[in-house]
Order: sequence, then C-alpha cells, then structure tokens
Amino acid sequence: MATASNSWAHTAQIPHHLSTTSSTSSSSSLLNMSFTKRSVALNRNRTVTAHSALQSPSVLNFPKQPYHQQVITKEATSSPSAKPKTATTTQQPPHWNFLQRAASTALDMLEGALVSRESRSPLPKTADPRVQIAGNFAPVPEQPVRHSLPVSGTIPECISGVYVRNGANPLHEPVAGHHFFDGDGMVHAVSINDGAASYACRFTETQRLVQEREIGRPVFPKAIGELHGHSGIARLALFYARGALGLVDPSHGIGVANAGLVYFNDRLLAMSEDDMPYQVRIKPSGDLETVGRYDFETQLGSTMIAHPKVDPVSSHLHTLSYDVVKKPYLKYFQFSADGEKSPDVEIPLAAPTMMHDFAITENFVVIPDQQVVFKLQEMITGGSPVIYDQNKKSRFGILAKNATNAADIIWVESPDTFCFHLWNAWEEPESDEVVVIGSCMTPADSIFNECDESLKSVLSEIRLNLKTGESKRRPIISEEADHVNLEAGMVNRNLLGRKTRYAYLAIAEPWPKVSGFAKVDLFTGEVKKHIYGDRKFGGEPFFLPSSSTGEEDEGYILSFVHDEKTWKSELQIVNAVSLKVEATVTLPSRVPYGFHGTFIDSKALKNQA
Repeated sequence: MATASNSWAHTAQIPHHLSTTSSTSSSSSLLNMSFTKRSVALNRNRTVTAHSALQSPSVLNFPKQPYHQQVITKEATSSPSAKPKTATTTQQPPHWNFLQRAASTALDMLEGALVSRESRSPLPKTADPRVQIAGNFAPVPEQPVRHSLPVSGTIPECISGVYVRNGANPLHEPVAGHHFFDGDGMVHAVSINDGAASYACRFTETQRLVQEREIGRPVFPKAIGELHGHSGIARLALFYARGALGLVDPSHGIGVANAGLVYFNDRLLAMSEDDMPYQVRIKPSGDLETVGRYDFETQLGSTMIAHPKVDPVSSHLHTLSYDVVKKPYLKYFQFSADGEKSPDVEIPLAAPTMMHDFAITENFVVIPDQQVVFKLQEMITGGSPVIYDQNKKSRFGILAKNATNAADIIWVESPDTFCFHLWNAWEEPESDEVVVIGSCMTPADSIFNECDESLKSVLSEIRLNLKTGESKRRPIISEEADHVNLEAGMVNRNLLGRKTRYAYLAIAEPWPKVSGFAKVDLFTGEVKKHIYGDRKFGGEPFFLPSSSTGEEDEGYILSFVHDEKTWKSELQIVNAVSLKVEATVTLPSRVPYGFHGTFIDSKALKNQA
C-alpha cells in the first residue's frame, strides 16, 4: 500500500513514552499506523458465513502501514511544507501580550516535565494511542465534496437525502494518553439524489478545536485518555492556569461533539455529553459547515447527552444532562417540536453517574442509574475518575414525560445491569410493566479502564414492574446459540417508544471492530446476519424505513464499510428484509470507524435553518 502523498500527512514520531511494552514495538519508538488518501475501487459485497470476517486480527494488533500524522490543519492540502511543532511547544498567536507569551513558555516547560515523568510508566491500552487510534481508527483530513461517485447496483428510489455519521478524529497527534472517545468530532456525509451520490467530511468546528488549531497542539484535557491519577490532576491544573492567563478560553465549551447526531427543529446537531450541541449545516452542494454552538436560542444552559430521543408521534425531543462535579448530578428536560424548552426536572442521585443513553416509551422516560460512576477523588490516590462501584445497586427510574418534578419517579432495581446503549422501550399495561431492550455489558467499565476479562455484550430484555418494584432480565438470543457481541444499532425510529419486533445491531467482533450486523427478532430470538466479508469492517447499521406506513422491517440498512486488505471504503445499502446488498457507493477517501449517524430526507433539508 502506498503511503500518503505530500498533502496533510507529515512524517512524525510519537514520543517514546507512548511506546508499549509489547515486543511488537520494542525496537523503535516510531508508531506504525495507517493514514492514506487513496481513491477507492468498487467492491460490491456479498453476504457470507459468519466466521469469515471473525478471523481478522484485533485492533490490538498494530498494522504495518506507517504512521504519518503530526497535525491535520484546515489548510493541510495547500500547505504541506508547514513545519510541525514539538509535542509540548505552543504556537503563540500574535494577539498574545508579552506576559502571556512568557507564561505560555513556562507552562510548556512544566508540561514537558510532566510528559517526561509520565514516560517512566507504560500507558494502559485504554489510553494508549498506539492501540486507540491504530489502523482504520486513525484520523483522516477533511474532504471537500466530491460528486458523481461510482455506484454498483441500484440505489432505491425512496432514498433521497443525506446520510451523516459522526466520529472521533483527533486534529493533533496525542501528547500523552488518548482514548478513542477523546478525538475531535468529524461528520461524514453521503448525499443521494436520483440514484447519484456525493461525499464530504468536515470537522465540527468546536470552540476546543478552533483554539487548539490556532495554538498548534492539544491543550484541552482529554477526559478519558489523560485524566488519571496525579498526572491527571496536574493536567487539569495546567489547563486552568492557561485559562486564568487568557491563553485558552473554556467559557464557551470544552466538548468535542463527536458522538451523536440528531436532526431536530430543522437543524442537524452534533453532540457529545461534555457540552452543548453544535449545529452543522448541509450546504446545497452536499458539503458541510459548522454554524456554531447551539443553545436553543439561549434556552439551554447546560450540557446534553449524545443520545436525545425524538418521539415519532409528538416530535418532541427528550434528553438528559449530567454533571460530574456539583448537584444536581442529573436533569431531564424536553423540547417541543418548534424548539421550546421545558423547565429542568432535577433527578435525585447520590453520586454522579455515567449516563450515555436512556430510553422513552409512549408516556415515560426510562433513566438508567447504573454502577459506572464518577469519583474525581480517585485521582488523588492515583486512580481513574470513572470507576465500577460494586457497592451500588443498578436501577432504572421511570418518570412521566411531562413531569415537572421528580416526586413521582418510580425506581426499580435491576442487579448488576449495565447497558451502555438502550435500543428501545415500551409499556405493557396489562402486566404493569415497562419493557427495556438493551445490550448488557460486562465488565461494566471495560471501555474506560483496562482489565484482563474480555468484554461481553448480551442483548437483553429487562422487564420493570411498576406496581411491585421488581425486575426480570433475560438474554433475547438463546444461550444455546453461539454468543455474539451486539453493540451499536437501532430499531425502526418510526416506532421508537412503542413495541417493536426487530432490532438491527452491529456485530462487535473482534471487539472493538464490527464485522457485520444482525437483524434480531426480539420476540423469538431469531438472528439473521449480514457479514461484510474477509477483513471488511463497518460500524453502526442505520435503519432507514422505506415509508412510514409499511411493515416494520421494510427499509434499508446504511453503513460505512472499510476493506483492510485494499484500504478502501464504501457505503453499503442493504435490503433490511432480505439482507441482500442493493448498492454500494465507492468513496473517494478512507472513512474511519466511528459512532452514530442519522438520515435527513430531501424534503426536510429544504427547510434547514
């Protein structure tokens, strides 16, 4: 495979302290990762038996392609000769005064000493960029819109609009620890009209990214990769010192907007739970531009989680906001279809809880209060601030959607239950139950903290009895069947909060790669699989219904797929009934593995704010 051309990718060395103790890298501190900007040849995929792709190596095995990244700038394609800065040297903007320049130099020296001290100990895999952004998890440069892409097969006539998917794409080479979730947000967009397709990808211009681009390196703290133990405290101190001196401005948000996407009230919003949403506009050409941080016309004064829920009947957007420092640790609120915010409902929690997702039913919101919690004091004793609290009991809170306070919330315990994502929930009044569908993950904190036990994700049905306060949990797929990790996916969103039969979920094997997707019958446990093929991997399968009146599973699955043999990427469009590939769109550049997406149809785009 040819290395990247003389565009954005500059040859760079990862600081020696980022080397692992693995024999794979014992002879050199150079990091072998994969960064390329080659055109993609067409390769229509076929459904094959499930075992074929599962023989591919895990992301923990370092790929052989060379790592070339130093920094991805907005002007990368036009200024390839720019000299990279050293890892802890700030590019001082011209508007800084003498005292700010002197302070910046002093803080850079302190950070350099910190990095030197950190180099004495190997990084855990959950914070090692050699693991976290290896292979096709590595970042790519922005891609201006490219039209008339090659299409194999026929794109169904009912698909007209833009498929967008979010992901983590670090602008700069990590200085120290880095978790995949820490990367800057980048939106990838495929526009489809009359069977023709175009593609573009752009960074979401968060305040964090804009400031770090100006000073030429990362200075905002990385919540998962860096904030561990005493060095994490030191990094927070450095950041607050830079803020106090006016070298950075955290007052307008510190989030990365890399996880969720929702189209609501004529706006595409990119989200991560560490900030407010950012509005991203889709241009008529199919290109993308960031409008800015969106506070719903000054109504929103707090962060929002990355998975708000739009009720398909009322068109209201329901969401949560959590705080890891001060009470209230959790709030619930909603927005009407025209964007009017309800008052906050403070949910009483004894400690801040990691709450990435929740669920809605026709009348309720379902709030998971689980055993992965934030304990910042753990950093004082050298630990991680995100921990599994074995003394806490997992529970679900059932709250009326239109509640004005939490007085009537019903808590139902569900022992040892941790669902990173909830796929749907509905009410069954005849039994006084709320049924929740989610993937129960063990070990619960394995995404955040290194552990010896292999991750296991079990698709489960959890029944919460609102009258007795009891719960029942069962695996949906028969225990006699071969276990398969199912993570990332959805049900038909036209039926969100109502009883659904089918879920479309990523086959997360070999973890954390996705070798295909499964169509699961939630009533019978029957599983049908679509496997991408030998050394082909994708991400979240997005279900796009063909109409609002057809059968529940009438529609198509959209997913980006990357071929690790040819280093080429494509968009697959798969019939959700037959699981046959209807069309593939050849993409002009590599699409890294990412997070969540949505689809905006052409009619909705005409009303875009």
